[in-house]
Amino acid sequence: MQQQLLQRQQQQHQQQQRQQQQQQQQQQQQQQQQQQSRQLQQEQQQQQQQQQKQQQQKQQKPQQQQQQQQQQQQQQQQHRQQQQQKLQRQQQQQQQQKHRQQQE
Repeated sequence: MQQQLLQRQQQQHQQQQRQQQQQQQQQQQQQQQQQQSRQLQQEQQQQQQQQQKQQQQKQQKPQQQQQQQQQQQQQQQQHRQQQQQKLQRQQQQQQQQKHRQQQE
């Protein structure tokens, strides 16, 4: 009887460890997503700077208008990426809650 009890306790302990590892992996994924979106924002900022340089070189009204439109589009893209991030975070939090329920 005692041996059986010991084995059960060990098994429970192993399960808890596994769940902790899963949670850690999810946290790492979140960090990676944040880094990716930061990189994308940096790339967009560089593109904007290049467009501004072109603007200064040419200084023609029609082109200035076009470039302003492009900048607006890029800002919208940034906004979309941030929204996607929020969605992903919510999904991951839900997954973590499921794991916790299983533990209990």
